[in-house]
Amino acid sequence: MALSRFASAAALAAAFALVLAGCTNAAEELAAGDPTASQGPELPSEKISELAADPELQALLPEDVAESGVLRVATDPTYAPFEVYASDNQTVVGLDADLAASLGQLLGLRIEFVPSGFDAIIPGLSSGKYDLAMSAFSVTDERKQNADFVIYHQSGSGVAVPLGNPEQLSMDPASLCGHTIGAEKGTTQGMEILPEFSKQCESAGAAAIDIKLFPGTDKAITALSSGRVDGVVSGATGLGYQAKITGAFELAEGGDYASKPTGLVLPKGSPLTPAITAAMQRLVTLEPYEEAFAKWGVNPSNYVTAEQVPVS
Repeated sequence: MALSRFASAAALAAAFALVLAGCTNAAEELAAGDPTASQGPELPSEKISELAADPELQALLPEDVAESGVLRVATDPTYAPFEVYASDNQTVVGLDADLAASLGQLLGLRIEFVPSGFDAIIPGLSSGKYDLAMSAFSVTDERKQNADFVIYHQSGSGVAVPLGNPEQLSMDPASLCGHTIGAEKGTTQGMEILPEFSKQCESAGAAAIDIKLFPGTDKAITALSSGRVDGVVSGATGLGYQAKITGAFELAEGGDYASKPTGLVLPKGSPLTPAITAAMQRLVTLEPYEEAFAKWGVNPSNYVTAEQVPVS
């Protein structure tokens, strides 16, 4: 049962702590010797529509991949909502898992996830250990020097608000002027974005933003539940997922602020890149793409178009 708009701070803090458990480092949890450490709240289970294989896309596959019938996909399943272990601690689920499954269907290939530490993924690609990787990689100029990218998601900062968004907040600075807004200490949102927004408010003759910084985003969300802040600014994709899981708040509608692309990764110059690029360009126009985003609480503002998929 979803928490009500007026859920107690303690109840929301407990729910939020469970969400964060799905985003921690699995290796650290195991090292701590706590078998329940990686257990989080019940994960979304909606079914994504299946797609038929497309012969035109299959024709783009390298011969060895087409013959194997398998795509080996590296991922670090510690970062919900992109990838995380299901309750069996073996099955990889998440936005990336659902999108990879749809890509496999279009290409007539079976997806085989290979768990890996995040830092080891790109070196593993270069050595041929995997065919590609999906693990919420931000597309950066530095990474593009050593790998190919195919964009499937974009995200920046968003604002968490009480259900119904009574103050009509958004990532438009003008909507935040004069409001009390929370953020986590040390984050870009708390140290750069909100102070800059507040300056814009004052320059426009409006009241400054009353910025409240907390030791963790969970503490900021607890303050939101108790009415001590009007909104919380943090990463939009994470906030959307947390809102989906807890039902205790929502992510304000509208585009993200300072949005950046996320892409799946292939070895530099991979002969598989054209097929994956073309398949993703097709996928982002189909219902399963939207279904996967909705399932994992990711805002439609995080969609990309077919034109945004290729990376030069």
